[in-house]
Amino acid sequence: MIPRQLADQFDRGDVSFIIVAGAMVAFMVPGLAFLYSGLSRRKSALSLIWAVAASNAVVIFQWYFWGYSLAFSPSATNGFIGNLRNFGLLKVEADPSPGSPLIPEILYSFFQMEFACVTAGILMGGLAERGRVLPAMVFTFCWMTTVYCPLACWAWSTHGWAFKWGVLDFAGGGPVEIGSGVAGLAYSWVLGRRNERELLNFRPHNVSLVGLGTFILWFGWLGFNGGSAFGANLRAIFAIWNTMLAAAFGGMVWCLLDFRIERRWTMVGFCSGTIAGLVAATPSSGYLKPWSSVITGILAGALCNFATKAKFLLHIDDALDLFAEHAVGGIVGLFMNAFFASGRIIAMDNVTVGVRGGWVDHNWKQLYIQFTYIVATCAYTFVVTALVAKAVDLIPGLQLRSTPEGEMLGMDEVEIGEFATDYIELRRDVADCSTFGFSRPTQGFRPGDAENERHAQDTMPNGHHPTEGDHQANGHSHHETGGQAHEPLEVIKEKPENGDSTPP
Repeated sequence: MIPRQLADQFDRGDVSFIIVAGAMVAFMVPGLAFLYSGLSRRKSALSLIWAVAASNAVVIFQWYFWGYSLAFSPSATNGFIGNLRNFGLLKVEADPSPGSPLIPEILYSFFQMEFACVTAGILMGGLAERGRVLPAMVFTFCWMTTVYCPLACWAWSTHGWAFKWGVLDFAGGGPVEIGSGVAGLAYSWVLGRRNERELLNFRPHNVSLVGLGTFILWFGWLGFNGGSAFGANLRAIFAIWNTMLAAAFGGMVWCLLDFRIERRWTMVGFCSGTIAGLVAATPSSGYLKPWSSVITGILAGALCNFATKAKFLLHIDDALDLFAEHAVGGIVGLFMNAFFASGRIIAMDNVTVGVRGGWVDHNWKQLYIQFTYIVATCAYTFVVTALVAKAVDLIPGLQLRSTPEGEMLGMDEVEIGEFATDYIELRRDVADCSTFGFSRPTQGFRPGDAENERHAQDTMPNGHHPTEGDHQANGHSHHETGGQAHEPLEVIKEKPENGDSTPP
């Protein structure tokens, strides 16, 4: 039994606060699942929910098994990665935590585990519409061990080289945001591009789910950033205020930039900008005064919006814009610390004292410290992620990408065997067939069925294949998911087969 005096050394208010904050962070996982499901097409919507949920379970096991020890072992002998002293959470009980002496280490390990779960969940967006889920789970375990744990050690362990050097990263601009965003780009690069014909008809299948997922993430992010103060203190209050401001201004700026082109106030655009602001607030919210977070949100909304074009320059099919949203947003937040981090805000947790801020505190060297940290994190993450993904892909039976036939049928049918909203996609496929002049599908037509798809292709006029121009000519314009609008499908009226002129 733990002696009473040992239990009483911790502040019960702080302990309660971190328990609640950890639960809020855990709630971000279904938020990610709904967001990705809504952004994808119907035929792969459920597979992304499954992938996010399953990766959550994999990370919980990995973190218990050796993840926490590799990231935060107090007896580590180097600044790169920890050792196995806390393998299986051994010796992780009621000692004061590395984050604060006012909460126990066992609670700290739980809170950090939820960060790891969210990071892996973000990375699952790289599977969109072509990635197999079982190999992705093997990859997730390996990636957590070789990439996330070292990054967490660098930034947050008292032995980490970045921590010792004075890098300012409050809640995970490096391990969580750059780690997931750059890894998503590398994973998409290894997977390869989707079929070009498939890309022409790519649009979010359920914008309501996109909104729901975003609002869940926004709520959970308050625990994510607020809890990173590791106590119910003034610094936590500033963190949640800064989070709200960055999210709000990020959403508004992204919407304005989209309206400039589309002349519509897109919901996907607002959600994308909000997430960009939340991402930028992750490394910076515990360092900045509120006025600085307004600038952070504005810059994040604008730069992340423009960064959605990077995948076309790089020729990497980052379907859900993980790099633009998370990597670029994390970089923005880390650079903001170099300029606007305030030592006064840092000291408001009554634990982290004597730490200097950025240029506002006349700490001019902070800029190159942040820059070096960003470059090291990006380079290490991309190279090691690509190597791990390629290694898993070479294992017999663990090929990362589905077959061309599987991609046409959809990941839901091939990988999961269940569907999110089957009837909606049937109507949409019929609408697309009619738009391009396909003959009416025969009875028993099933979306994505290979034989019916070939029949539909063969019945197009002169064997013509749909192009971007066909979409525009028929009043439909295609855009990627980065906050762009999509023209609504027109109601299709067909003449009944019995010759009756009355619409069905």
